[in-house]
Amino acid sequence: MLDRLINLNIIPFGLLIVFCFFFLIQLAYYLLIFLRLARYKQASPAPPKEGVSVVICAHNEYYNLKANLPFILDQDYPEFEVLVVNHASTDETSYLLSDLQREFPVLKSIEIQRDLNFFTGKKFPLAIGIKSAKYDQVLLTDADCTPSSRNWIRAMQSAYSSKIQVVLGYSPYTRVKGILNKIIRFDTAHIATQYLSYALAGMPYMGVGRNLSYLKSVFYGNKGFIPDYSIRSGDDDLFINRVAKRSNTAIVVDAGSYTISEPKKTFGQWVTQKRRHLTTSAYYRFGHKFLLGLYSLSLLLFYLVFVLMLSLNFSVFPVLGLFVLRLTLQYLILRGCFRRLNEKDLILFIPLLEIVLLLLNTGIGITNLFRKPNKWK
Repeated sequence: MLDRLINLNIIPFGLLIVFCFFFLIQLAYYLLIFLRLARYKQASPAPPKEGVSVVICAHNEYYNLKANLPFILDQDYPEFEVLVVNHASTDETSYLLSDLQREFPVLKSIEIQRDLNFFTGKKFPLAIGIKSAKYDQVLLTDADCTPSSRNWIRAMQSAYSSKIQVVLGYSPYTRVKGILNKIIRFDTAHIATQYLSYALAGMPYMGVGRNLSYLKSVFYGNKGFIPDYSIRSGDDDLFINRVAKRSNTAIVVDAGSYTISEPKKTFGQWVTQKRRHLTTSAYYRFGHKFLLGLYSLSLLLFYLVFVLMLSLNFSVFPVLGLFVLRLTLQYLILRGCFRRLNEKDLILFIPLLEIVLLLLNTGIGITNLFRKPNKWK
């Protein structure tokens, strides 16, 4: 009888220890990593120092280029060029670029007449654009992106110094009504919170090609995309994962430095995009994969053990206390991060959207174990 009572007491105590362990892991991520972005203050932009080459890859992007390219060509910066790599387009992109070139001398068009099957995804046209760049500082974005201000180039370029070779920016999605838009934007802001915070902690691991800058010399000094040519995606994050270091990477989160694009219209389209992104992360450095995986796994198990202990009525008060403490800490730190990223309208929904994303990412991760997406556009 005594043995039975001891065993019954060991179970809730053991679960409480496990719950505390995952709580401490989450606490460490928020206090040691994410807090850096929440408290980050962007330095005042320095005067322009170098010319900048903006590179955009386009495959049948006539309507996006027509809507967005004029805002890129009209940037308030003394010396820059815009290179659009027209990659085997079958629409009216070539005619649009010819018309815009007559109005904007800074625009240069690079035509790739046919797709080369032995190259995969976006890497080949992007490499051609970088090779053709006139200036060492290369600034990347996509055809469906619009700069948040006329100072976009100026803001991104201001982070460079004698040591900085890589600049990570933020690229949010347009705000529209609906729960899908909030999920997509929360996911984007949360991912940005991670890669920007990690960069501030001296562990840069990725950037997004919608708003990313690095030196042309660094690109060629690290063999460009050659080490990753067999991987269809990853022209942005895999390259940054290889070349970015504590000493050579800076971030820019000034509101005028963003590039804004339209989110996916349907849940299915967004899930397809997410599947591709999650597949690419499997090629990160081991240390980065470990830290990112530990955060996601500890969060999942934190919730699972929490639900289990409540359902079994084990240690209810200490469990609720730790859960509320973690929730409060998360809210305060992510509120600071989301304010830095100008995503204030999402702050109220942080707890709910975190659970939704956790379930979705878990499902997508399981799906990717059986079938991997392999398509750029």
